Amino acid sequence: MPNAAYETIRFDVADGVATITLNRPDSLNALNAEMRRELLAALKSAARDDAVRAVVITGEGRGFCSGADLRGGSEERDFRRVVSDEYNPLIRAIRNLPKPIIAAVNGVAAGAGVSLALACDLVYAADDARLLQAFVRIGLVPDSGSTRTLVRALGRHRAAQLIFTGEPLAAAAAHAAGLVNEVVPGAALATEAHAAAARLAAGPTRAIGYAKRLINHAEDALLAESLAMEADLQELAGRTEDHQEGVAAFSEKRDPRFLGR
Repeated sequence: MPNAAYETIRFDVADGVATITLNRPDSLNALNAEMRRELLAALKSAARDDAVRAVVITGEGRGFCSGADLRGGSEERDFRRVVSDEYNPLIRAIRNLPKPIIAAVNGVAAGAGVSLALACDLVYAADDARLLQAFVRIGLVPDSGSTRTLVRALGRHRAAQLIFTGEPLAAAAAHAAGLVNEVVPGAALATEAHAAAARLAAGPTRAIGYAKRLINHAEDALLAESLAMEADLQELAGRTEDHQEGVAAFSEKRDPRFLGR
């Protein structure tokens, strides 16, 4: 889908980095059906485009994403269908994209907005950002992978406190808990996240993609399965041009020039 066709997001590519900006600032970038479709299309486009070697997801205005659009009418309340057919494919697309993704969380991330951010590989947050499990406030349960992520990161009891109460988790506390990689001043967030993405985009893209598969797999795999998968993907990584360049650069005592191949 060409960038001009997007109405609820912006999709920009520069220096090997695709920046996807949720662009419904009047609703704090609430996820309506059209945004979900366009976001999935943008992720698929980034996956196909060899010029894209890293991705940043962020929000326009004063918030990252306030979660589901509660003004979306009765279709938004067909919960099994919407979660299964629209939200879950988004989370899988982020997790399975063979390129690193950084969430640049500006302001509030609530409900499915938290799920979206935490599905990314790295999370950069503005110092005034807050993560809010807002589901309980409208009598619902977490979805889009939030429960799994929070329990693994925080443990059962801290996760239960956030989920049961809906209390916000400040950026600094999220960093201390391991949910956020970096906390930066809000005015510097876009610059810092793009710089981090550009560093990743200059790296060995296929090896990073293989490592991402290993990280995803390691969350649930038995040791024997992880060992076998590491061997398989190391074989593939060893066949890449970037591996050959890395070895040559090491021998020649220079910085490698990775091409993502």
